[in-house]
Amino acid sequence: MPATLEQTGTNVITPRSVFILRFVSTIALWTVALLIMFSGYEILFWLLISVFGMIGLLEFYRMLDHKGLPNFKITGMICGAVMLAGSFYYFSKIGPAHSYDFEVAVLLFFLLTVFGRQLFARLRHDEPLQTMAYTLFGLLYVLWLYNFITKIVYLTPRSSTGQLTGQFYVLYLIAVTKFADMGAYLTGSAIGRHLMVPHISAKKTWEGFCGAIGFALLCSLALFKLMPGHLPALTWTHATVLGLLLGVAAVLATWSRRSARRPGRINHQAQH
Repeated sequence: MPATLEQTGTNVITPRSVFILRFVSTIALWTVALLIMFSGYEILFWLLISVFGMIGLLEFYRMLDHKGLPNFKITGMICGAVMLAGSFYYFSKIGPAHSYDFEVAVLLFFLLTVFGRQLFARLRHDEPLQTMAYTLFGLLYVLWLYNFITKIVYLTPRSSTGQLTGQFYVLYLIAVTKFADMGAYLTGSAIGRHLMVPHISAKKTWEGFCGAIGFALLCSLALFKLMPGHLPALTWTHATVLGLLLGVAAVLATWSRRSARRPGRINHQAQH
């Protein structure tokens, strides 16, 4: 019994340790991301986007496993890898202008693959429908939406030397949303008093919400000021509106993620 109590005490996670972990992981990830963004190598863009996409998809299926919900995890991961590799090849050769055809083909590939997989599974009653639904939902909710980052990379014309330019808009998107998360955490921890959605999270406050929007707006305007040559499609109006919208979207995404994780008490580390 004493050993059990001692073991429980050593596993206590303090706010300081959470902050240090977030800070270190943020510095490491931003260092790698910036080096890849400014390198100009398309293969590195593909590797960076694909790794985080596959990690997010795996985390989703692990969440389902934790809750005891049926899914074809391996089949879903294979479909995800095919989609990420295929989208980069398609966009690099043809461009995102005709991406509708590719996306419809990918969705059809998902459906046929999952339907074919369930034919070989010994499932009873309504388990086949549940398994297919959870597997397809992970592919659509996590990876298909996430793969719009690939489209952004190839959205803008290449430079005169043939280098990609869309990665800087991806950098802008990630930076603004990350600053929104940081603003919500710092402001909510410092002066947070009024709870927003206590049934989802007992730590989300209106003060943190305002901090998220404020930090996102400042980051958006700062990046537009510091990188005008890399973000030529934006104006001050665009930077202001996008900063506000991305700040709100970042908060809503956090709520939806916590709402999905809350019943299973899954670790909250996928946001990094």
